[in-house]
Amino acid sequence: MNKSPSIAVYPGTFDPITHGHTDLVTRAARVFEHVIVAIAESPHKTPFFSLKRRIELAESQIGHLKNISIVGFSNLLVDFVLENDASVIVRGLRAVSDFEYEFQLASMNRNLCDSVETMFLTPDEKYGFISSTLVREVARLNGDVTQFVGREIAQALEQQFKTVGS
Repeated sequence: MNKSPSIAVYPGTFDPITHGHTDLVTRAARVFEHVIVAIAESPHKTPFFSLKRRIELAESQIGHLKNISIVGFSNLLVDFVLENDASVIVRGLRAVSDFEYEFQLASMNRNLCDSVETMFLTPDEKYGFISSTLVREVARLNGDVTQFVGREIAQALEQQFKTVGS
C-alpha cells in the first residue's frame, strides 16, 4: 500500500472539541497537506454527545480549514490510518502527565503497524490545561465555558445539560 506522508490522522473522542483541539488541528494543517480529524465512536467511554453531534460540533469549529476532513470511525486506529492512505497519527501533549499514556499508545500502534508513525504536538500554552472532561464539568455546574470552546459548543453543552437534568 502506498501511504502518503502528507496525510495525517488526528484521532480523538472530541467530546466536545475544545480550543486546544482546534489549535492542534490548525498546527497539523500547516505541516501536512491533509489532516483527517477522526472522531472515535468510543462507546466504552459513554460519550456525552453522540458521534453525529460531535462531528457536527467539530465542523462548526474547524470546518473552515481547507485541508482537513472530519469523519467518525469505530475500528482500530491503525487500520483506519491505513484505509485512508495516511502514515502519521497526530497526538496532542498538554503536559508531562499526558506523555506516559501517549507513549504507550504510540508504542502499541507501532507494534500493530510499524509503517505508521506518531507525531506529538503541543497546544499554545493558554490551552494546555483544557480538557473536554473539565469543560463538561464546568458546564454541568453552570460555569461559563466560552473561553475554552466555541459558542456553538457552549450552547450545545448548555442544551444537553438541560435535557439531561429534565
